[in-house]
Amino acid sequence: MLLFFLLTVSDAALAQENLSFDGLKLSDTLPMDTGVARGKLENGLVYYIRHNEEPKDRVVMYLATKVGSILETDNELGLAHFLEHMQFNGTKNFPKNDLVDYLQKAGVRFGSDLNAYTGFDETVYQLPIPSDDPELLKNGLQVMRDWAQDALLSDEEIDKERGVVLNEMLGGRGAEQRMRDQYLPLIVNQSRYAKRLPIGTKESIEGFSYETLRNFHHNWYRPDLQALIIVGDIDVAEIESEVKTLFSDLKNPDPERPRDQYDIPLTGKNQFMVVTDSEMPQTVMQVVIKHPEAKIKTVADYRTQLAKSLFNQMAGARFAELTRQSDPPYIQGGGSIGGFLRGLDAFTMYVVAKPGEIKRGFESVVTEFERIRRHGFTATELERAKNNFLTGLESAYAERDKRQSQSYVDSYLNHFLEGENVLSNEDRYQLGKQLITTVTLEDVDQLGKQYYVDTNRDILVLAPDKDKDSLPDEAVVNGWLAEIIGADVTPYDDNVQDEPLLENLPPAGTVSKRVEKPELGVTELTLNNGVKVVLKPTDFKNDEIDMSAFSPGGTSLYNDSDFLSAAYAASVVGGSGLGPYNATQLTKYLSGKKVSVQPYIGERTEGFRASSGKKDLQTAFELVYAYFAVPRLDQEVFHGYMQRIKASLANRLDDPDAVFSDTINAVLYHNNIRRTSMTVEQVDQINPQRAYDIFKERFADASDFTFTFVGSFTEDEIMPLILQYLGTLPNLERKEEAPDLGIYPPAQGLQRTVYQGKEQKSSVRMYYFGDYDYSENENMQLDALESILNIKLIERLREAESGVYGVSANATYVKYPRYRYSFGIAYGTSPEKVEPLMASALDEINKIKQNGPEQVDIEKFVSEQKRVLEVQLRENGFWLGHLSGSYQNNEDPAYILKYLNALSNVTAESVKEVANKYLVEDRLFKFILMPAAE
Repeated sequence: MLLFFLLTVSDAALAQENLSFDGLKLSDTLPMDTGVARGKLENGLVYYIRHNEEPKDRVVMYLATKVGSILETDNELGLAHFLEHMQFNGTKNFPKNDLVDYLQKAGVRFGSDLNAYTGFDETVYQLPIPSDDPELLKNGLQVMRDWAQDALLSDEEIDKERGVVLNEMLGGRGAEQRMRDQYLPLIVNQSRYAKRLPIGTKESIEGFSYETLRNFHHNWYRPDLQALIIVGDIDVAEIESEVKTLFSDLKNPDPERPRDQYDIPLTGKNQFMVVTDSEMPQTVMQVVIKHPEAKIKTVADYRTQLAKSLFNQMAGARFAELTRQSDPPYIQGGGSIGGFLRGLDAFTMYVVAKPGEIKRGFESVVTEFERIRRHGFTATELERAKNNFLTGLESAYAERDKRQSQSYVDSYLNHFLEGENVLSNEDRYQLGKQLITTVTLEDVDQLGKQYYVDTNRDILVLAPDKDKDSLPDEAVVNGWLAEIIGADVTPYDDNVQDEPLLENLPPAGTVSKRVEKPELGVTELTLNNGVKVVLKPTDFKNDEIDMSAFSPGGTSLYNDSDFLSAAYAASVVGGSGLGPYNATQLTKYLSGKKVSVQPYIGERTEGFRASSGKKDLQTAFELVYAYFAVPRLDQEVFHGYMQRIKASLANRLDDPDAVFSDTINAVLYHNNIRRTSMTVEQVDQINPQRAYDIFKERFADASDFTFTFVGSFTEDEIMPLILQYLGTLPNLERKEEAPDLGIYPPAQGLQRTVYQGKEQKSSVRMYYFGDYDYSENENMQLDALESILNIKLIERLREAESGVYGVSANATYVKYPRYRYSFGIAYGTSPEKVEPLMASALDEINKIKQNGPEQVDIEKFVSEQKRVLEVQLRENGFWLGHLSGSYQNNEDPAYILKYLNALSNVTAESVKEVANKYLVEDRLFKFILMPAAE
């Protein structure tokens, strides 16, 4: 019998080894994408260049350097990251701030477009720019060349940037950082990584010498550690020639410092730590079981990676089901197999515990994984997971000619940093499709046994200070684990329903009115039941259909005592399932479908947000119809949901930022329940039956709904679905309007200071509010003021005064229920700089009010708007928002076609006028968060 078993296993292993996929065996190395031009210069610099037209007339350039904080010596802490900052403060061809200034003139946004990051092992610079301007394209390459080795690193700029980096460090300080500083050495096994966080230390940033930074740059910014990645709407041969010309003269230092590799050693030991903080609002337990990293080099490795994704997907579904219980064991919980830190993977379990229920939450998560380890998953779970995987695979393959350049860049970056080959779109599809069928239940179950082991295990308990005395120690937690291991854990019962979501449908409706808007590619329909439908077929994607719907009304129609029930009605019903299916069964019913339909009830409207692929469009329509016809109320899900909300709010006010936010809303809106954060006590005001009744009221009449569809459909494809599912929705002919609730800030500005938090840091929020002259032109002028002030505030508060890491200006305006505007300025800084920086910000505002903006800043705004709109006009999401918003505001959506020409109306005088009109001193509200008094 034993001999037969061994032969069976051997035969199975041999058969698997001989599996062939388009000529590839499991032992073969994964093929590298041949659609990218790759090369290596004599100096060692690697390049990746690919032509791709999504988005059109754009190119993404990355410079990656295998230099991160792990290479720093003890007197260089934080310098890899500091050097990243300095690359924007002067290079050979772009001294001082000329780089940012030049790119802003070209429509590139600092921060959202032009950016960089520093990690433990790498520093990466990113530059997405237009490719239709030859001079800009040439200069973009010059920027990358300067970043590679030609930072100026002047004394003056270094000293100015110290304050910026110190403010970035200050902004990151808080409970999370203080706790991380304590547990990081444990989870990285006391390795070098424990003392090499990229941000560095205050002492190092304040005290390093100029030469120390320059030496770091000289030693490490060298071509044999660098890669240039360029993907976009470009001529590959031309760019490759330019790269060779520009980058071949880069020199490696002589002598070279060896680029040592640092790993996190596995000790074979188990570790435990409890960390508490007075500002930690919740109790979290984490179990991290570390393993050597599984690199994805061969076809077999890729197959194993697919099995891991199935494992994580099925485990996630089980934990989602646990949260729907009437008395869920935790606020959040789950686990997965994935990457960890350098050279390591990890199996991680986590639980966010309800107050006083840490044992119950921990045991529920561990017990579920113990169930998986003992009994594995079920065949039906695996089937659903595979179907979901195949749906994503098919959709990605359908979009292969629409794949974004950024996606390719990310893949090639990973190839450079990790050495893992990048599959072509065709190989990914074919391999994925064939390999997924070979992954068995045994393969997935084996992962649980392989990764869920009792060695190299770290357990962390992170909790509020006030709970310190009730927290378990290591012996207690080990006792809990022993109880679970000794307990009788039953297999999972995968209860699956199989019945139609909808019964008999009424006869299809008809179209009563049709209006064509050829200039927009839009068709407007009115159906026999009053439903309005807006259609915009596009070719921007091959398998993406987006929908939104709105109807006037919302929570504004209900009094304050019903407000919370109304506000949570869509969440309560949306979490209860539909028709014959509860929420868990509905998720199973929708497995393998690319579809999402979410009802919402806002303050002034109710409606839907939805998306689907082409083959699942009918399912999207069915779900919309079902929310009108057969919504559900699941009392168990409701009570569990409310328990989790209460638990998550219990310690919310231990967070200084929460107290600050609450104070702002209380002052501005007189503690109105519709503008304040919910308290634990207020949760009980949410009545499940009332919420359900309100949902049914809001979705009882479709006659005032407007549905907007944008994406990869034709009218012939979608019209039968519209007539069957939207044309048969109920028509009560209600005429509803959302009332003006009169909830506005005081007319007179004021100042409030909140003293909260133990860190020596501050936050400032300044707001202007008031009535507004709403029009297309006025909106454009206020947008220009916002953009220009963002530029000036960064130049003044960050670059000139080194007082902030980030600062933002933000303008909003609304048409309904009343023409109103708000204009806000926000930044974080140290307490002693609050008043000087506030004075500087107001000084920049006053300069614009007195003299108007500089012409160069107007040109930057116009250029940015043009470049952003060029891309947006090829995006389904933009058109969905634009069309739906236009119909909600009763505006002609065609104004977007005149927008670029209208930008000529933005002048120094027009911006000066709106600044004086709306940034009025007596309407200014100042809110300041200062540290608590010691």
